[in-house]
Amino acid sequence: MSSARGAAQKLAPLLFGLILSGLMSLLVSAVATLRALGPGPGFFAHWLGAWWPAWLIAFPAVLLLAPLTRRLVQRLLATPGA
Repeated sequence: MSSARGAAQKLAPLLFGLILSGLMSLLVSAVATLRALGPGPGFFAHWLGAWWPAWLIAFPAVLLLAPLTRRLVQRLLATPGA
């Protein structure tokens, strides 16, 4: 049982990145599509058409940028002189 839990914990960052990138790309593509086309017929089809490619870019970007962002946050929050 503990080996299964360990395997699941190793997948946690991947699953986190998948969910976060999916939700963020969904929201950002909705705003961009709404601003470009306005509400109306075909909005949802255009939105979903914009979301898929955005997610394909966002997912690996999140996986690559998350460790860099964590290090940047640690540096920004580090106590001076410590």
